[in-house]
Amino acid sequence: MAGKAASPGTAVLLVTANVGSLFDDPENLQKNWLREFYQVVHAHRPHFLALHCQEFGGKNYEASMSHVDKFVKELLSSDAMKEYNRARVYLDENYKSQEHFTALGSFYFLHESLKNIYQFDFKAKKYKKVTGKEIYSDTLESTPMLEKEKFPQDYFPECKWSRKGFLRTRWCLADCAFDLVNIHLFHDASNLVAWETSPSVYSGIRHKALGYVLDRISDQRFQKASYFVFGDFNFRLDSKSVVETLCTKATMQTVRAADTNEVVKLIFRESDNDRKVMLQLEKKLFDYFNQEVFRDDNGTALLEFDKELSVFKDRLYELDISFPPSYPYSEDCSQGRQYMNTRCPAWCDRVLMSPSAKELVLRSESEEKVVTYDHIGPSVCMGDHKPVFLAFRIAPGAGRRCQRLEGTPSETPP
Repeated sequence: MAGKAASPGTAVLLVTANVGSLFDDPENLQKNWLREFYQVVHAHRPHFLALHCQEFGGKNYEASMSHVDKFVKELLSSDAMKEYNRARVYLDENYKSQEHFTALGSFYFLHESLKNIYQFDFKAKKYKKVTGKEIYSDTLESTPMLEKEKFPQDYFPECKWSRKGFLRTRWCLADCAFDLVNIHLFHDASNLVAWETSPSVYSGIRHKALGYVLDRISDQRFQKASYFVFGDFNFRLDSKSVVETLCTKATMQTVRAADTNEVVKLIFRESDNDRKVMLQLEKKLFDYFNQEVFRDDNGTALLEFDKELSVFKDRLYELDISFPPSYPYSEDCSQGRQYMNTRCPAWCDRVLMSPSAKELVLRSESEEKVVTYDHIGPSVCMGDHKPVFLAFRIAPGAGRRCQRLEGTPSETPP
């Protein structure tokens, strides 16, 4: 049965997961991942479940097609999901199109007890009742039930094969309208470049892309609605500040390439203690001698360096983070809590919301204390990203009322 006993309102579970690793090593990782995911579903028993995936299909989509089909089939037909009798799945499988391919996958599951739920048709500009289970893939650009865009190449010119973009759907649930946006922003291409300035050049690129998405989903083409944006934002800690803090009493050695004189490595050593190496920094190496600093008290001491969201403080809200950095975890199945030494650990995977969506969430929190913001599989290898989720309830009568519902012609048009 969905929803916790005697709790009013509609239970919602929003999950974001960069699943690229699952398709690079499906035999070892997918079973663990699904088990942990199902446990969270069972614990929160949502009426409405949204799963936003990034890097769906892994680095080589064409080679992973059979694994993709198996993963989708498992989600739609497993015993753990048997009470969800309606579903919508949107998979960007158009990997041959450099211009459009985003590798995003959005899954929406509706519990059998949920009576009336509608999805917005962006072409017809009206809501349609959701029935049955449907999968849409390949060319999503022609699907009227969503909006999808890949960011222009000039946003991140040094990354020739970037697959970053967003996918938006709109829903009417409990007579409350809201947008759900699956997003994947640009990564840090080089630790050395990220370290040079504060904020980094990559932070500026993400700022530009996220601003574009927020402008796009709140423009004048459609009536405004509350929105939840959840995905892999690739937000990073302010690298220069983190390094300066971690290596306060260290001396820095610069290693340059013999032929180009380009900086290829930075080595930070303790001033005393036999000049022990504290940190080594290369383009794709962030090797700090004590990983516990990222795990102690869930990395709380590092949150002061998590600054990228502050630019959007009037447009995006996030619940307090009480879980450790979600990336980059080891992909070794025996190392569920270990970080890789490729990047400085950071909270890349987030669930963010508009001010009006915040009111939806916090209204249920003040009445029932049923809001949870956490990660999945804390001690289990889930790939290089830990999925992150937000569970809450939409209180009866909350939110903006849906307009232009299919089959109810008397409502006021937008």
